[in-house]
Amino acid sequence: MELKTDIEIAQACEMKPITEIAKLAHVDEKYLEQYGKYKAKIDPKLLNETERKNGKLVLVTAISPTPAGEGKTTTTVGLADGLRRIGKDVTVALREPSLGPVFGIKGGAAGGGYAQVVPMEDINLHFTGDFHAIGAANNLLAAMLDNHIQQGNALGIDVRKITWKRCVDMNDRQLRFVVDGMGGKANGVPREDGFDITVASEIMAVLCLSDSITDLKERLSRIIVGYTYDDKPVTCGQLNAQGAMTALLKDAIKPNLVQTLEGTPAFVHGGPFANIAHGCNSVMATRLALKMGDYTITEAGFGADLGAEKFLDIKCRMAGLTPDAVVIVATIRALKMHGGRDKKELGFEDIEALEKGIPNLLRHVSNIKNVYKLPCVVAVNRFPTDTDNEVNFIIEKCRELGVNVVLSTVWAEGGKGGEALAREVVRLCDEEKGDFTFSYDLDCTIEEKIESVVKKIYGGDGITVMPNAKKQIEQLTKLGYDKVPVCIAKTQYSFSDDATKLGAPEGFKVTVKNVKISAGAGFIVVLTGDILTMPGLPKVPAAEKIDVDENGKITGLF
Repeated sequence: MELKTDIEIAQACEMKPITEIAKLAHVDEKYLEQYGKYKAKIDPKLLNETERKNGKLVLVTAISPTPAGEGKTTTTVGLADGLRRIGKDVTVALREPSLGPVFGIKGGAAGGGYAQVVPMEDINLHFTGDFHAIGAANNLLAAMLDNHIQQGNALGIDVRKITWKRCVDMNDRQLRFVVDGMGGKANGVPREDGFDITVASEIMAVLCLSDSITDLKERLSRIIVGYTYDDKPVTCGQLNAQGAMTALLKDAIKPNLVQTLEGTPAFVHGGPFANIAHGCNSVMATRLALKMGDYTITEAGFGADLGAEKFLDIKCRMAGLTPDAVVIVATIRALKMHGGRDKKELGFEDIEALEKGIPNLLRHVSNIKNVYKLPCVVAVNRFPTDTDNEVNFIIEKCRELGVNVVLSTVWAEGGKGGEALAREVVRLCDEEKGDFTFSYDLDCTIEEKIESVVKKIYGGDGITVMPNAKKQIEQLTKLGYDKVPVCIAKTQYSFSDDATKLGAPEGFKVTVKNVKISAGAGFIVVLTGDILTMPGLPKVPAAEKIDVDENGKITGLF
């Protein structure tokens, strides 16, 4: 039997009108702003006007990702559909995909197989225009900043100390470092500049952490764009850009409503990168989803050391959220890679490699249970190439080690394959009370916070702070920015800052290269290893396979 591609499965699905999905999500039509038949934005007034109480919050995270793929979104969607199948009132809250990965290596981010959100093509491409609005607001600020310098530079901005970059939602390495303002006096002030991908823009993080239009405007005004000749920070507010930027973002801040293949309401909104930003959908979408369902399933980017850490230490802290349970997704393919197998050899049974990869899973489980003190379950996300021997081995091994584990077959079976996981999640929410704790205190110094995450979550021995980063930490402390959470940017492939150290490495130190403030978002970004804020396309980009026929039907998206 030939397996259907994700896009073929999505296109064969008969979607319900978004008005029906809204009813299912207890959203009155007066709060609905339709974008065609199958997408809508929700007026945030609903949050203040509803009398519904919050449901249970379930976070889906994963082991350290590998190029073999883990299927976090697939599990999130399949679990939600599974909960509906066992009679629960459920909503999903997910991030929006970035065009960069869609046209690059990773592909889209709308789930896979029979556990997807639809309309898949819209969600993966322009959707409701949120990312375009974020890019426009980012670039308006850049234009106003350079214009201020051109028109006399009343604030005394040092062009060598500008920290604000332009952005575009595309993998384009050519734009990482540019020189602009060339061509003589009338064409701007020549300077070194660069582009980030839109999902790495601080505007994205700001939008996703804001809880109202007023909060959004205030956060935007606090963004630091550069420094003066005497090292004083220059903010967006000093350039008077926040009002116009908020005008560009007034619709983008409204959460989007779509549906899963099985008709479960899904709030898909915002999408900051998970290594350089906090990697979760918007606070407003999560809050809305919590009010509109008895169970809300949400996910955080990459492995639990990045996405879950930031979801818990940054997003939950800022938004006052407490998860009721955590699902850690693991795949046999990824565990074999952590056990030393090459990506090309993953289709063959290999119990030995599987056993060697288990420590990666155990460290993630231990972090959730022992550091954050939350109830959790491991979902083994089954792929067609996994053998029964491998599946049985991993389940028995987990049970032997005292790890709560359930097999998930949502990729192949949709909600039906998520029923066992759904029952266990309900049990965790009802019977096991967590004692949610953060991994560090806000009163600690910047270095203590970073060290705390490295030792408690990554399993490392400590940190090495480079001289440049030391200076930056001193400056941020002097400016009073030391009492905010830290957002550590490191490789997603390893607990360490070295992408080649798979499994559960020990005895390593993490090198802190740069430390900068995202004053609008309200956290400090700590750069370790070689993290690119503007990715490049691979040798054969996914874009080469994407096409449209004469009827406008898209093929090749995945």
